[in-house]
Parts: sequence; C-alpha cells; structure tokens
Amino acid sequence: MAEHKPLPEEKEHSFTPSSPVKRTLAWIGLAYALILLALTTYFFFTATGLGNLGPLLTVPGLIGLGVLALVSWRTTGKPSKWPAIVLAALCWLLAAATLPIGVAGLMSNFGG
Repeated sequence: MAEHKPLPEEKEHSFTPSSPVKRTLAWIGLAYALILLALTTYFFFTATGLGNLGPLLTVPGLIGLGVLALVSWRTTGKPSKWPAIVLAALCWLLAAATLPIGVAGLMSNFGG
C-alpha cells in the first residue's frame, strides 16, 4: 500500500496568537463598540441623542492607554520601566479626574 503524501493544499497551518499589545487594543476597541451600541440603542428607543459625553468617552481610552503602556513594557521592554509606570499613572489619574465631569455631563441629559 502506498504511503499518503500530503498535497500542497493540505499543508499544516500553524496558529499564531496575537500579541498582548494587540489583545489590549482589541479590548479597548470592544469597550468603545459597546458604548456606541448603547448610544445607538438609546437613540432608537427615545428618538433623542445624548449630549455632553465628550469627557466620559475619553475614560476608556485613558484607562486602556495606561494598561497598554504597562503591557508593552512587560512584553517588549519599551518604554522602559519608569516611563511606562509614570505614563500609566498619569493616564489613570486623568481618567479619575475626567470621570466625574463625564458623569455630570451624562446626567445633564436627564434633568427635568
């Protein structure tokens, strides 16, 4: 009996997982996709759009940028340790400072 030789189309395709940086960016994108879904759904149900959301929409990006700096440092070594920590802390402090402003802007849509 002849031995089976794989055809060129039957080559094994190896699986290469995405890098941690790409996965972090995907999570940030998922957060924004869910926000856009919620905003669109709200518009369809109430026929009014929400305003004053600029500060609130920066919070996921700032949190994600801080995480991205740390993940990038841990996986590639760039930026170095202390600049990555300082950038992450700065991003998270800005997110913490922006969050109350964003919540106030969101609540201004529901005042009487």
